[in-house]
Amino acid sequence: MIKVLICDDQLIVCEGLSKILSSDPQIRVVGMAHDGVEALEQVTNTQPDLVLMDLKMPLMNGIIATRNIRQQHPQVHVLVLTTYDDDEWLFDALHSGAAGYLLKDTPPASLIAAIKGTMEGKTYLDPAIAGKVVGKSTSQPPARPPSSNFQFSERERAVLKLLAQGLNNVDIAQQLYLSEGTVRNYTSDIFKKLGVSDRTQAAVAAIRYGLVDLDA
Repeated sequence: MIKVLICDDQLIVCEGLSKILSSDPQIRVVGMAHDGVEALEQVTNTQPDLVLMDLKMPLMNGIIATRNIRQQHPQVHVLVLTTYDDDEWLFDALHSGAAGYLLKDTPPASLIAAIKGTMEGKTYLDPAIAGKVVGKSTSQPPARPPSSNFQFSERERAVLKLLAQGLNNVDIAQQLYLSEGTVRNYTSDIFKKLGVSDRTQAAVAAIRYGLVDLDA
């Protein structure tokens, strides 16, 4: 059973999401919050597995709330669900520790799949957002060196590509005929080389710096 806390400043949105999520027997909505401050309180009180987080809210926005939740409760996943598709919101959310970023027009079945996938370690970026990330990487010079300066082995690039597609370590191991421990070692080395601390940041970096071709 996946325990979910919904955080959105609009009551009607919270109630609609609760109805959608409660239709799945593997998900239980344990609470609702309407701002970041209340979200922090609810996380402590309800101990959810995942917080479905809006971004623009009173008192404390979703970016700050996500950062605080991840710092105080690192075992809790945060999945952003918002109407805002600006790159600034995206990168701030991911840098704050969000495990994924979806827009509110995401179909209910896709939202439920994203929640379950996030709990398995997968990364979910709305297709519209991924396109903006790629567009930004071509229009602005990246903060890090160009991809030619990243020293990745062929196997590391294969692991990074699958990671960027949202696969977890078990899936990657099966795809590449490796042990899960070996994949863990590869991902750890990839994180160090990219200067990131988690799978979501690695996936964004892979897309932004053109390190992988997801269409190939």
